Amino acid sequence: MLAPVILAASRSDKMRRFVSAAPGTKQVVARFIAGESVNDVVPIVQDLAARGLEVTLDVVGEDITTVEQSYAARDAYLELIGRLKDLGLGARAEMSVKLSMFGQSLENGHELALANVRPVVAAAAEIGTTVTLDAEDHTTLDSMFAIHEELRKDFPQTGCVIQAYLFRTEDDARRLAAAGSRVRIVKGAYKEPASVAIQDKPEIDKAYVRIVKILMDGEGYPMIGSHDPRLISISQELARRAGRKLDEYEFQMLYGIRSEEQNRLAAEGHRMRVYTAYGTDWYGYFMRRLAEKPANLLFFVRSILTKG
Repeated sequence: MLAPVILAASRSDKMRRFVSAAPGTKQVVARFIAGESVNDVVPIVQDLAARGLEVTLDVVGEDITTVEQSYAARDAYLELIGRLKDLGLGARAEMSVKLSMFGQSLENGHELALANVRPVVAAAAEIGTTVTLDAEDHTTLDSMFAIHEELRKDFPQTGCVIQAYLFRTEDDARRLAAAGSRVRIVKGAYKEPASVAIQDKPEIDKAYVRIVKILMDGEGYPMIGSHDPRLISISQELARRAGRKLDEYEFQMLYGIRSEEQNRLAAEGHRMRVYTAYGTDWYGYFMRRLAEKPANLLFFVRSILTKG
């Protein structure tokens, strides 16, 4: 299978240099990355909002190595929030953050990441929006969940992400499916060992459905992160069985993928949120998108061959 190879390459500096220099890369990256700066992404947020879509914004760049870089990540989000405030877009756009970008993997990283993310969450609350903590590889999750719990003491709307392919996730979902919680469920996009994660795709799909049911039957706010038509349909049915109204859960999809389906769901009255990434350090995010769907990789290869 190609996905494990691509995910391994996402951690390779040699592959990073090769992919970045490839002649077709810029064209393909533009399909998934909304731009490099706040100025690039603001018109996209405005366009999506005008079409009845909501947004979660991710400043890409989780592979940091210094405390100074973690401060820069914090400041990039604060700049973003300032622009959203000036444009009156706080109600339509939330933020997604990876705690590794805020210093989680550095020395005393748990405390550093909490200290960096707290002012971002506070600033988001001031403009009427919130922050969701993205899930990363399994070694980071205990720290992420602890930070999530701490932030919710003052900012109960803070969300988090769980990944269906991890064996632990059904228990996490039961714990998180409480009143006031916001939980995004995704399949998972990191290379994880068989000791902690399901490796078979059909079994991952079955786990995804079980977890969606837990969330729909709970008292929190489920966020269904999927492009899979079958899983979307099943999620709608589980929401109906749980007696949920259309504003009591939402769908989330990536910028650049299945745009027509995003518009369709929004037109039907569903809350549809577009995960929109931007920034200069796009490599890790981009490679995970290639790993998720072989068609993305084929599109990339064709672009290189055409431009080369």
